[in-house]
Amino acid sequence: MGKQNEKLIKMMKEYDQKQLPEWFTGECYTHGAEVTNRFGGDSCHLNNVELSMYDFIMGATMVMEMDKSYRHGMVVELRKGLDWFRKNNSEAYMILLD
Repeated sequence: MGKQNEKLIKMMKEYDQKQLPEWFTGECYTHGAEVTNRFGGDSCHLNNVELSMYDFIMGATMVMEMDKSYRHGMVVELRKGLDWFRKNNSEAYMILLD
């Protein structure tokens, strides 16, 4: 039973990773979570893949807010992340990132 579980978990991780774009360099989580908008207080549940992208977006945003010497590629990746999120979960995008 242990080997079957490990194989299933590996297959699920590979599937989840395929849900994210090739350029994505963040961590792909195994669980989703409830996320609250830092300004308005509204919240929604994100699955593990959406949460991975959300954290990537928020991390890039924080780095750019704190360090004005960020690289151009980070801006491009942030915009790609926002576009990905808008396309894959527009409702959560409007609640959390718009």
